[in-house]
Amino acid sequence: MDFFLSVFLLAAVGFLIGIFSGLLGIGGGTVMVPAFRLIFGMSALASTATSLFVIIPTSLSGAITRIHQKTCIFSLGVAAGLGGALTSALGVWLAAHSPSWLVMVVAAAVIAYSALNMFTKAFKLKGEGAVAGLDGESAVGDAGTGESAAGVAGAGDGVTKKQLLWGFAIGFVAGLVAGYVGVGGGFLMIPLMISILGLSMKDASGTSLVAMIILVIPAVIEQAFLGNIDFIAGVVVVAGSVPGAIVGAHFVKRIPERALRFVFSGFLLVAAALLALNELSLFG
Repeated sequence: MDFFLSVFLLAAVGFLIGIFSGLLGIGGGTVMVPAFRLIFGMSALASTATSLFVIIPTSLSGAITRIHQKTCIFSLGVAAGLGGALTSALGVWLAAHSPSWLVMVVAAAVIAYSALNMFTKAFKLKGEGAVAGLDGESAVGDAGTGESAAGVAGAGDGVTKKQLLWGFAIGFVAGLVAGYVGVGGGFLMIPLMISILGLSMKDASGTSLVAMIILVIPAVIEQAFLGNIDFIAGVVVVAGSVPGAIVGAHFVKRIPERALRFVFSGFLLVAAALLALNELSLFG
């Protein structure tokens, strides 16, 4: 592939990733891993490692905007991030000792799960009038805690120890998966924060961005020492993803969430299928 075309495509992919990251609170790994593997021909480990590298600045740019907008719970995000930081490096170690095809097939399964979960949530939203993060109520309600989303979101620094412990546990699980398949873990943290803690979609997605900044740092350090990160590709993607995340975060109150989720979940399902088929050598 021509060098300048590769740079343009990487920056374009980064900008798209950033927009979805800012809007939905994901790190973008669900897009980056298949893009790096299928479009740019990176190895399985390079795809997951470079994805993790890009997630830090992408999540940071989106999280800063969310903090200013007060559409996240900072202390809960830190708790989840610390929990994930304990296990993300273990996920990298497991990936390094797994067959490359297995890492990609697991990544495809994770992406497909994320897409199906997003698709299901889109069906549950009440009408096209709901916008990202502002559908008027928690996407799942107060399941698990008996607390309203508004009650948690309004707590600010008054988040309870029990909620922080739940956040830590959620991050602990997400970190292992994130390190293994090169995603930020938002696909797992967001629905758990909604169902267990009763957060609204708006606050869960913003809190997830805060958590991902901390969660992936140990994994990125380990991948760097292993020499798996393509820093040039990563920097180009970051050049697109950082402004994209800022744009996405600014539009979180304006974009119809239901339509966005349908389109994005459909895209992810196709990407997951292509990724799995490519690794299993069932086409091409």
